[in-house]
Amino acid sequence: MLRYIVNKLLYGILVLVLVVVGVSAIVFLAPVDPAQLTFGQRSDVSTVQAKSTELGLDQPLHVQLWRYLGDLSPVSVLENTPENKHKYRFITLWEKANNKVLVLKTPYLRESYQSGRPVSEVLAEAIPPTALLAGAAMLLATLLGISMGVLSALKPNSWIDRITSVVSVLGYSLPSYVVAVFFALVLGYWLSDFTGLEVQGSLYVLDDFGDWQVRWRNMILPVLALGLRPVALVTQLTRSAMLEVLSQDYVRTAHAKGLSNMRVWLRHALRNALNPVVSALSGWFAALLTGAFFVENVFNFKGLGSVTVAALLQFDVPVVLGCVLFTSAVFVIINLLVDMVYVWIDPRVKL
Repeated sequence: MLRYIVNKLLYGILVLVLVVVGVSAIVFLAPVDPAQLTFGQRSDVSTVQAKSTELGLDQPLHVQLWRYLGDLSPVSVLENTPENKHKYRFITLWEKANNKVLVLKTPYLRESYQSGRPVSEVLAEAIPPTALLAGAAMLLATLLGISMGVLSALKPNSWIDRITSVVSVLGYSLPSYVVAVFFALVLGYWLSDFTGLEVQGSLYVLDDFGDWQVRWRNMILPVLALGLRPVALVTQLTRSAMLEVLSQDYVRTAHAKGLSNMRVWLRHALRNALNPVVSALSGWFAALLTGAFFVENVFNFKGLGSVTVAALLQFDVPVVLGCVLFTSAVFVIINLLVDMVYVWIDPRVKL
């Protein structure tokens, strides 16, 4: 188990390095100067050049990549200066010659070109609302999708099965941003007097006294918009897997032994039918973090999506890289956890 986890982590680190290289190459080749955007159109040439030198943008791509990967690495060789101590907050492991030290540090995501704030602080503010949004949407998809799929499989070709199939196909066919616009118009605008919901709103809002308040009802429409497609997918996968499992010999044997229908369905059939569902849920949870980018902008929900879109428009490279790295790390971690859950769900699967 330990060897398997280590191999997966090394594979994940390689994926993150390739993500950094790919995104950095795209940013480097784009015909936009981040230093120019930092000062605006009225900045002089000398000021822009000085800022480019400070940010290291005047260096070749491979030099910029090497420095950035060094900032991300938890183990690195740095100069033992007060500036580096304040920036990296490292722990010295070994002192070398020429004032060089081998240090242990947290990954340094640098600072925003536009605001000057550490990217870690920007992400720390943006990730919790988006994670809460994606988690609530995934919980909705899990509970509602599995319930609808099981019910449809237990009553095949009935009116319940037909309605479930139509709803799931329709839900899976519509993109999340189309559903978001539909819910915003219908539930947040036309029926707002009955629903009490607003077209736009974030999780944290300012009240009339200038204090921040948590407004939970602003999560309802984004959760519905994000959760509709995974609900449809989970419903179809659960129905197909349950129909296949219910036709197996061991299920008929369990019924022949006199076990109750509920025990056979839940303990024997559903558990063995969850493998494709778990796989789909794992991929969708990570995809919801990226799909939330569009939905958040429709509802003006301040989270990781709105931060990423704003950083792209302003060409704020460190923030863009930080958001992409976080999303990629979520994919890697979830895939590792899913492989381990497979073993727990199905004893036939081995690491």
